[in-house]
Amino acid sequence: MAYTDDWESLMNGVFGPGGKLKFSQSTPRAAQPKPEKPEKTQDSPLPDWNAALLARQKKLDEMLKQQNAALKGQDAATKSALEDSRKMLRDLEEDGLLAKGTAEVGQEHLGSFEGLAAEVKKTVLGQDAFVEGVARAMRRPFVLGTEPPAARNVVLLCGGAGTGRHFALTETARCMAARGLLQSDQIATLDLALYPNSGAEKLFLQDLYAALYAPGEIVVFEHYESCYPGFLKTISDLAVKGSAPLSSRYLVNKEGILVDAGTALAPGAVSRIDPRGKYLIFFSNKGREAMADHFGAAFVSALGDVCTTTPFAREDLAALAAQQLNALARKVQTRLGLTLSAGADVRDHVAARCTPEQGAAGLAACCDKIFRALSEYCLQTDKKLTGTVTLTARPDGIDFQLGNAAPARLFDLLPAAYTGAVDEIKRELDELVGLAPVKEYVFGLADNIQVQQRRAAAGFKTASLSMHMIFTGNPGTGKTTVCKIFGALLHEAGALSKGHVVICDRGTFIGTLWGDEERAMKQVVEMAQGGVLMIDEAYLLNGKNENDPGKIIVQLLMNLLADESQRDIAVVLCGYKEPMNELLETNPGLLSRFPNRFEFADFSVDELLEITSRRIEEYSYRFTVNAWQKYTDMIALAFSARDTETWGNARFIANQLERIYIQHATRCVKQPPKNHNDLLLITLEDIVPIEMPRRKNRIGFGV
Repeated sequence: MAYTDDWESLMNGVFGPGGKLKFSQSTPRAAQPKPEKPEKTQDSPLPDWNAALLARQKKLDEMLKQQNAALKGQDAATKSALEDSRKMLRDLEEDGLLAKGTAEVGQEHLGSFEGLAAEVKKTVLGQDAFVEGVARAMRRPFVLGTEPPAARNVVLLCGGAGTGRHFALTETARCMAARGLLQSDQIATLDLALYPNSGAEKLFLQDLYAALYAPGEIVVFEHYESCYPGFLKTISDLAVKGSAPLSSRYLVNKEGILVDAGTALAPGAVSRIDPRGKYLIFFSNKGREAMADHFGAAFVSALGDVCTTTPFAREDLAALAAQQLNALARKVQTRLGLTLSAGADVRDHVAARCTPEQGAAGLAACCDKIFRALSEYCLQTDKKLTGTVTLTARPDGIDFQLGNAAPARLFDLLPAAYTGAVDEIKRELDELVGLAPVKEYVFGLADNIQVQQRRAAAGFKTASLSMHMIFTGNPGTGKTTVCKIFGALLHEAGALSKGHVVICDRGTFIGTLWGDEERAMKQVVEMAQGGVLMIDEAYLLNGKNENDPGKIIVQLLMNLLADESQRDIAVVLCGYKEPMNELLETNPGLLSRFPNRFEFADFSVDELLEITSRRIEEYSYRFTVNAWQKYTDMIALAFSARDTETWGNARFIANQLERIYIQHATRCVKQPPKNHNDLLLITLEDIVPIEMPRRKNRIGFGV
């Protein structure tokens, strides 16, 4: 038993229910004091119980005195450690590194919630029902009561991006703090996308502990979809059970950071964490069903409130735009010394920036862009500008006019900036026909790269990612196209400095002169630096003759991949599936350095027809009903009779359409069309018979 100066705890350890003494197993029964028999008096036949209890109490006091004296001597080191720990925690709280605990809630505070929702609605527009739900969620523990350290309430805030979820919570916290319902309006946010795998466990626990002990009484969790499932279990335990065990024991250092204790015997070690009576609030673009898939049904059942935003109505967007413009006018007056004038056309232009991807955040971004452009205008002169700046909306932007000066395009003042190229490239890849597994991986890789960059910027450790891939499949399945998009995407994501693609094959490295393979490899790598090196039919380097120079190229390639300094390059091996497998089997080193392998399957008939539709639309051609039916039947027949080893897929479609275009042109020359529409119409007689490709003999090398 460790020494304690808590008298109440000590007495509870000695007395049991009903005030009866209890003794530890280490105390022999013979050593236990026996109650003395009370003496009878002449005046009364009853024993003197008061005297007996007094004697019992004296012996008990003597026992406790002896016990404390022994424990003080035996546990002096433990007492010192506990006192140091208490002092450290007090110092951390005084320095603001740890919160001093949450405010107790009770019935006396209920009246303070009156008019809270109405107050928040003054600044949060277009989401009245959501604001009322958030206010109700924050009030719930004041009505039902809470038992710290369990969570005060577990709340799910869901809805589309840019619908005001974060702003509504921030404003609610601000108003509650002003009313004394919260000690602080600070909100601790944990981005769960920063912990995608089990290797981030210590980082996750450190950040979680810091959020729970941060000033303020609200902890927010975002992007749970990208978090490692094991960490979600910890968060679920906090919400459901009110406590979560740690996989090992931790200590809190002088900076308030949770660190691995290294031993289970460390004084003051932490083995569990709890919510500390705080609100646990989760953001999601989806509902509670999606939460159940990640956290489990028990977590969903523990949700005290679920509040959902709704899409903004037209009049709500107009009000939001007016609100943003009023804030912009005040900022322009304060920072730039100019008066801003804007009419309904500018308001509607700003309101139109609300997109499904950004929501109302697009309105704030537009006003910020206007301010930055006006700032650039002021920076072009060292004179103090005064007067009124008038804004006028155009379909493709905004004009500005200072005083009597001629109107000018406002956004032309801004320097070239990032324009969302990552999203554009993702959209380009997504629009390709088929290739679902490839798209999923490339999207995930780009997202992971950006998350790792965010982690690095935040000072966290980053996970190394392999960008090397193997693409297998028949010609025309999109391997080269995906390589080019892949390079551009990695460049915009910051993983490659250029993003270009260099395509080579066996002849690039060997050519007509043997014995100079190292120089050739060096030249190719220099050209591909900063981008993607695509080696087509890479298995042709695997000559069966031991003296074949291709084997030297393979070894040089493995040396390149093992070089830690060669991180600004991605290597993609392309070719047929079976020969590629043979190359990897005979070179185990290659297999370990190319963990990402994707098979580009042949396009289905429906996908081939979709490719056809996109290609003819690009040139404004149209099939007649009869012509399309004939073409469809021909493609289906050709697909069923194809040689699976030589089938050209999209290339086959391109070649066939070229023959149809030629036939269409020949017909139009012989029979001049009556109008422009006939120039675009492919008729039944334009559909020429399909020429099936012959089986292609593979290139190989003899012994």
